[in-house]
Amino acid sequence: MINELLLAGSVVFIFGATLLAYKFFGKNGLYCISAIATVLANIEVVILVNAFGMEQTLGNVLFASTFLVTDILSECEGKRAANKAVWLGVFSSLFFLLLSQSWLLYVPSENDFVHDSIRNVFSNTPRMIIASLVVYAISQLFDVWLYHKWWDFTEKKFGDKRRFLWLRNNGSTLISQIVNTLLFTFFAFWGTYDTKTLISIFLSSYVIYIFTSLLDTPAVYIARKIHDKKNK
Repeated sequence: MINELLLAGSVVFIFGATLLAYKFFGKNGLYCISAIATVLANIEVVILVNAFGMEQTLGNVLFASTFLVTDILSECEGKRAANKAVWLGVFSSLFFLLLSQSWLLYVPSENDFVHDSIRNVFSNTPRMIIASLVVYAISQLFDVWLYHKWWDFTEKKFGDKRRFLWLRNNGSTLISQIVNTLLFTFFAFWGTYDTKTLISIFLSSYVIYIFTSLLDTPAVYIARKIHDKKNK
């Protein structure tokens, strides 16, 4: 039960922090969240846990928060700002990959006691980060594109630019998360786990994304209220 409580708490904490970042720092706060989330998620994703009756990797909530960031930016700041967050995430991951791998090149002091632990963690991250770089860019850019396609459709159909936020939010995220989850699971873990485990990771990850996508809809509405209040 502890894992389920921790995951639920992480959703509240991460989504809440995202809204606070937007409230106090505007779109620059969301850029920071995007950079932090992509780096930390690449570390968390190597950890497997059991929760809600499924085996899953950590990092799902943090990856989901990057979709929340781009949806808030798409809704409140425009398509260009959303795409900027995507490329900032790619840059952050690449920076982290190169820097973390350089740590492994150092010869540790005889008094060092953490180098082996660092090596155990970060020697496994290059494949994960390369996978996430490619998949993150594809799925996030697709998400931004699809968000605005849904927006154009509902505006033309109903003549109202503000209505149907829930549709463009969920309609873009739920579809793009299929692309994200499928590509990342098999790119990052193929050959590491057997097929049954891969399928389990894919299904559990997407189930988590379904819930986080539905839960982030109120957060996007709150973010729009924050934006409207600032721009009165």
